[in-house]
Amino acid sequence: MTPLERRYRLLLRAYPPAYRAAHGTELVGVLLDCAAPDRTTPELREAAGLLTGGLRERVRHAAGGSAWRDGLHLGATAVMAMQLAAMLPYAGSLPLWGVLSALALLAVVRGRVRLALPFVLLTGAKAVAIASGQQLVDMTMLPVYPGFLTPRPMFVASAPATVAVGYGLVCCCLLALSAGEAPRTRSWWWWAAVPFLAWAGPQWMAAETPIPISLSRMALEVAVLGLAVWAARVAGDPRWALAAALYLLVVSDQLGEHFAVLTRQHLAYWGLLALLTALAAFVPHGGRRRVLLD
Repeated sequence: MTPLERRYRLLLRAYPPAYRAAHGTELVGVLLDCAAPDRTTPELREAAGLLTGGLRERVRHAAGGSAWRDGLHLGATAVMAMQLAAMLPYAGSLPLWGVLSALALLAVVRGRVRLALPFVLLTGAKAVAIASGQQLVDMTMLPVYPGFLTPRPMFVASAPATVAVGYGLVCCCLLALSAGEAPRTRSWWWWAAVPFLAWAGPQWMAAETPIPISLSRMALEVAVLGLAVWAARVAGDPRWALAAALYLLVVSDQLGEHFAVLTRQHLAYWGLLALLTALAAFVPHGGRRRVLLD
């Protein structure tokens, strides 16, 4: 295998495995035939085209099956990643509950919704108990101080009802998904999102604000929702809008608890997430209208 062929095959990994098995050899052959004899690296335009085409094919592949079931599962995965991020800085003080929260996300990501439900219920009950200043299962020193990622005590500005909303939403999604075939497995990249959601920096709001939003969290959320808009546009499918709406519901509940003291930065942050969610819901219908007109 020449260096050029090896690099072409590396770029083709952007495509789904089934697509590579069916068309990978043919694509590599065409690319090698069109390349100059002395080339050892793909042209920038070719590399960009292969990466973009691979992502488009992955989106079309992901759009199979029931849109509402897949959207519920994707939304539950995103919200559960947020819940694990809320637990992560306190894992040193709550090792058992940090492990249970990680197991809950693992089961959700792997599509094991019936297995995930008891883990979500247990960690949710403990989180609500901590937010309300109560003891559940084991004795916990309150308030719970972080070990890393953030300087704020756990749920210092969150009411028990607000904490319960996120876990309750995940439980409702899992109950709805437990009837019927198991959802598809999700990408391991969801685990990489957790530290960015948990990290309190870089700061761009005043330190004394009741509910600070870090730049790392905002950048990640905007990037993921932007991908949801693009995927909805490519596939003409509403599942990404449903997932985004579920995530936005939890964020709105967290911000709404402190509505009287929200700053313009908070409102701009929420407005950006709401705009991207609305776009993810709108663009599939716009794409279908253009197809009909053509």
